[in-house]
Amino acid sequence: MSSVDEIADITAPTIVPPGWAGVGTCALDADGTFGPRLLSHHVLMLTTAGHGLVEVDFTTLNCRPGTLLWAHAGQALRLPTPGLDASFVTFEPRLARQPEPDGVRHWQLEGEDEDAVISDFSQLAVDCERHSPGPLAAALLHHQLTVLQLRIALLSEHDGAGASGPETRTYAHFSRLLEEGHPNSRRVEDYAADLGCSVRTLTRACLAVTGRTAKQVVDDRVSLQARRLLACTPLSVAEVGRHLGFPEPTNFGRFFHREVGTSPGQFRSEAVSNGRATVPAQRRSPD
Repeated sequence: MSSVDEIADITAPTIVPPGWAGVGTCALDADGTFGPRLLSHHVLMLTTAGHGLVEVDFTTLNCRPGTLLWAHAGQALRLPTPGLDASFVTFEPRLARQPEPDGVRHWQLEGEDEDAVISDFSQLAVDCERHSPGPLAAALLHHQLTVLQLRIALLSEHDGAGASGPETRTYAHFSRLLEEGHPNSRRVEDYAADLGCSVRTLTRACLAVTGRTAKQVVDDRVSLQARRLLACTPLSVAEVGRHLGFPEPTNFGRFFHREVGTSPGQFRSEAVSNGRATVPAQRRSPD
């Protein structure tokens, strides 16, 4: 039987994983494509030429020169079509300066922001290549990665992503609990109790930040993990269900069909049978 820990080490063959210092760089030419991969590390991708599609957690992004995206550890990454030249920086989760956010992070850079990020990517690539393993070289690479992450944090701040308030903070704490606890509990009451607040307060925070109720946010997270495991791992449908707290495959199948709009088997078939196939997004309830 395959374990999730074993599966988590699968990475896209065209992306170099972090090296001896926990940081790595590589480039992708316009002919490159790869199927869905469950990342065990963070990936920063900067499109340098061409136009094409990139999928992060089954959300399709149109990329062109200057597009920067951040796929974090645990997300599903796929490049379904050729046509992009891109530079990559990969790094271990321990080197991330900020908590992993919900969703897909991407920016369209221009002007001085684009020039600065290109320079950071280029310098990291040069120093990863020219320096031998050692504490001083590792410190240099970590410092350069920190500069790049701070630059990205400033981009997010300018976009208003740094806004905070009581409901935003409650939702952020809830998200961290949910990230760890979703395989064990889908009960909103459990998370509210851990946060020391009422279900109503938690639901109000979720609605303010996402437009979704707390229960919908929990189900969204479980459904996302199910899609990741079905698309990126050889775990059977029953194994995926058990990993997510569904002892009976039929219950998992009903949950998945309700959330995604198709059966687990059909979703997997569409995700892996054709590298260029469009993977169905999660079904949303009517407004």
